[in-house]
Amino acid sequence: MLKATAGLNIYNRSASADAPVNLFGYRWDINSMFHPGKHAYIGISNFDYLRINDSDFLNFGLIHGRAVFNWEKQSNIETFVQYSFDNFRGLEPRWIAGGTLRHRVVSSDKMTLILGLGGMYEHERWFHPTTEESITVNFLKSSNYVSLRYSVNEYVDVNFVNYYQVGFDRAADIFRNRLNGNVNFNTRITSRFSLTNTLDFSYEDRPIVPITQFIYSFRVGVSYDF
Repeated sequence: MLKATAGLNIYNRSASADAPVNLFGYRWDINSMFHPGKHAYIGISNFDYLRINDSDFLNFGLIHGRAVFNWEKQSNIETFVQYSFDNFRGLEPRWIAGGTLRHRVVSSDKMTLILGLGGMYEHERWFHPTTEESITVNFLKSSNYVSLRYSVNEYVDVNFVNYYQVGFDRAADIFRNRLNGNVNFNTRITSRFSLTNTLDFSYEDRPIVPITQFIYSFRVGVSYDF
């Protein structure tokens, strides 16, 4: 299975000829799953870019790979690896690798509820927003999640996943906590086209560098199922 979502923003809306405002931005997501037998392999990628005149205001990307072993069983094991960057916030790069024990609490045609309990290794390099000092950190973290899929009817479905990750920073002698969430509300237009509403959010209680603790994005787009 493969689903792709893309969007493009280009305009020149200026108040005067002496002060032009040129905006260029794009976003694309590709989600895929290959399930040849008892194991499943999942690939996720998304990229965001926004430029106003000659200044980059957003440059974010993520590539995530996951293998779920014994997919059909109620309890199974998955492993994952991820690369991401967030240039505007000073993150380049973040590498994550780990594994999870997942349990399917509810499984029906209308609803699937999955709980995951696991751990991961995280490597990050941050750049301070004012001094531009580079800070590299490595953590072992507990990584846990809850995932919910609910079909309201044959045209509308809701998908929700929320991660909680926590690790101990020996250098600062503190625990660092992170919440990541994603909510998708999909309305089917045809057998292949859907209208998608997506909310992404992230909260870090003790960021490595002084940046905004809570960030979010809301998007409306059209997706195509191959």
